Amino acid sequence: MREIKFRAYHTEKRDGQEFPRMMDWDEILNNDEEELACYFRNEFSNVSPLMQYTGMKDKNGREIYEGDILRVWEEDEHVPNHDSGGGIIDFDIIEGFSQLGVVDFKGSWFTYETKKHQKGREVNIFAPLDFTNNFEIIGNIYENPELLEAAK
Repeated sequence: MREIKFRAYHTEKRDGQEFPRMMDWDEILNNDEEELACYFRNEFSNVSPLMQYTGMKDKNGREIYEGDILRVWEEDEHVPNHDSGGGIIDFDIIEGFSQLGVVDFKGSWFTYETKKHQKGREVNIFAPLDFTNNFEIIGNIYENPELLEAAK
């Protein structure tokens, strides 16, 4: 069974300066019931909407949440060409790719959607998050929006 937990991006203001940070589930739960309800209703102007844990981890064992930016890749694939007798003549290469995308919750499942191509063939993916195991977290949409900006 998947563990249910959330996190939120919080910007605290002190002495005219902003101090942004990610709040984990334990910190969010450490509030009274009324304040906790405000998190779920998204009533704070200095806090992002709650981001739910997907129940999945990336290749480095880091928990994946909504709003995470993932690098997804596929290695080059060598497809054999056979002669009429079934022997392998040579191989065709299907070029792999590397891209960045964002985790979201759509309908009834967590999804991955391509936002920026990095190299290789350009494949636009919109699929349930478990479509591949080749992914790693490289940031999130609140702390690292520059990762998704178009190359100049």
